[in-house]
Amino acid sequence: MPSATPKTGQRSLVLLLLVVLGGGFLATSLASYYAALESIRSNIVNTELPLTSDNVYSEIQKDLVRPVLISSMMARDTFVRDWVMNGEQDIEQMTRYLREVQEHYGAVTSFFVSEKTHTYYQAKGVLKQVKQGEPRDTWYFRVRDMQAPYEINVDVDMANQDRLTFFINYKVFDYQQRFIGATGVGLTVDAVVQLIDDYQARYQRSVYFVDSAGRIALTGATGGPLGARVGQSLGDVPGLEDLEAKLPQPQSGHFEYRERGRAHFLNVRFIPELDWYLFVDKQENGAVAGIRRSLYLNLLICLLVTALVLVLVSASLRRYQKRIAALATTDSLTELPNRRGFDLLANQAIQEARRNQSPLCALLLDLDHFKQLNDSHGHLAGDTVLRGFARQLGDNLRQSDIICRWGGEEFILLLKDTPPEQARLLAEKILQQTEQNRFDHNGTQLSITTSIGLAELHPDDALDQLIARADRALYRAKQTGRNRLCEDTAT
Repeated sequence: MPSATPKTGQRSLVLLLLVVLGGGFLATSLASYYAALESIRSNIVNTELPLTSDNVYSEIQKDLVRPVLISSMMARDTFVRDWVMNGEQDIEQMTRYLREVQEHYGAVTSFFVSEKTHTYYQAKGVLKQVKQGEPRDTWYFRVRDMQAPYEINVDVDMANQDRLTFFINYKVFDYQQRFIGATGVGLTVDAVVQLIDDYQARYQRSVYFVDSAGRIALTGATGGPLGARVGQSLGDVPGLEDLEAKLPQPQSGHFEYRERGRAHFLNVRFIPELDWYLFVDKQENGAVAGIRRSLYLNLLICLLVTALVLVLVSASLRRYQKRIAALATTDSLTELPNRRGFDLLANQAIQEARRNQSPLCALLLDLDHFKQLNDSHGHLAGDTVLRGFARQLGDNLRQSDIICRWGGEEFILLLKDTPPEQARLLAEKILQQTEQNRFDHNGTQLSITTSIGLAELHPDDALDQLIARADRALYRAKQTGRNRLCEDTAT
């Protein structure tokens, strides 16, 4: 079975490196992303939304504590009780009293309703008579019959163009603890609406109130979730079907739901003073947008790093493959091509000679008595001579000519576009130079001669046939006394 080619091996290595690096970076990035995502979700559910809920609740309590105290003071005021017990004679006295309370404490309205006459007194005078069965008067009869001393009620104020108002309704008793009416003050919900708007803008979450029947009771100025308005049921708001399925009736707790494919985190808190539920809602997309951007940036960086590593590895592999290929085709001592490298170059040269019908000659050279030189002066001296002889040969050649260390002390030259006459002249020159040259080794001047065999490429010659004929000519040169040139005589 054939072995894998170097390119196939390189592609496999690069692919494996891509899988390892890409998989490692991707796994690390996704693990970090999901860990951060879980941390953000936990922070939203356990910290952010409950904290927002606590802050809104605290602000509402703060806004309602003072009106409750004012209403409590009015319910225990001796003037109110004495005025009622004396028959409600001077209406202007009660009106002036309510006006003073309203202006002094900054309330939007102040009121007293008499149990005896069912008259509704307000800072501007008598507003109306409350009646059993009248929907707008049910609050009074509810207060009369309740056990608690007061309630906080959100209702429209008839005296102020039906503006939605927080009413603190406080029961009034005479000195024998008999119920004689209800009094209190009203505050506009504008402060709470502004509070909702501030929190929605600051923390990018929806804040709204829902009554016990699941209807939206109070929202910011721009409306509730998905633009829902006061009075709408959660189930009637397009997109909140999942929320209604989870909360057919409001209840305190932490919830998650989806609307139109978007995930939401929800904190619900019961507000006993209002008998409402406070909803604090945050979209997941907005909360995790930052870490998603970080994930995409990390993946981009990982991609760039992986690409850079692969480019560097590929370049290094190509460089080392070239180096290995050069080592495989180059003689390390003389830095000339070896037999393998010569075969690649020579076959190409023969094809060119046939295609162009140009002459090509081979010179096979052998250093005379080289073994004796090694035995007399050592192998390092022999190496010095081989290197020097290789440089000498190279100096006599054109760039297009091919030179090779054929093995041991043998060298071969392939002369392109060179007829035998020119090849013979070059060989004679090499013989003369080699005999005259001296090779210095540790201060010793070494000399050597060479024998050369010459052969010309015939039309039907293969490379091994050309070299065989040059080798036969070299053999004759050796046999006839060395330090000479012999030519192949075969036709």
